[in-house]
Amino acid sequence: MDNDGPGGKPYAMFETGAMMLYLAEKTGQLIPSDPAGRHDTIQWLMFQLGGVGPMFGQFAHFTHYAPEKIDYAIQRYTNECIRLYGVVDRRLAEAEYLAGDDYTIADIASYSWMYSYKRRGFDLTGYNNVLRWLKAIGDRPAVQKGQEMLADKRRVGPPDKDTLENYFGSTQYERKE
Repeated sequence: MDNDGPGGKPYAMFETGAMMLYLAEKTGQLIPSDPAGRHDTIQWLMFQLGGVGPMFGQFAHFTHYAPEKIDYAIQRYTNECIRLYGVVDRRLAEAEYLAGDDYTIADIASYSWMYSYKRRGFDLTGYNNVLRWLKAIGDRPAVQKGQEMLADKRRVGPPDKDTLENYFGSTQYERKE
């Protein structure tokens, strides 16, 4: 993402969380302006960046991509994902959204990992607050539009040879200029 850097010179921004914060601050949307609300949003965004994303990613790797199924790894990341759903469920017992009463970048970041629980084989019986939150976000017109745009691109089934090479083969280590 290009924007004005120090001295007005353009620079490329990377990392999803940084991009989300930049855009939220630039537009004045999806992050509260009051310090407490802003910090709650950043705190839950960091929870996603340091917990939900990495753990759900490891779960996906060991259940769908690893060349050999390792029971310990599958069990570990399954348990960790369920634990994270529990953390979110307890939070959502206190508030409508992760950072409080308003939909923020924290919800957007976490929803994108957590909404496909059925496809991943997670049973969320008893996680009523998470289920309410997933439905509320999934019912938003912009979220529906985004999911419709990606519907024909989402692959079901085992990855093909090219995908495996791009994700885990030598291609990922090639220097890109």
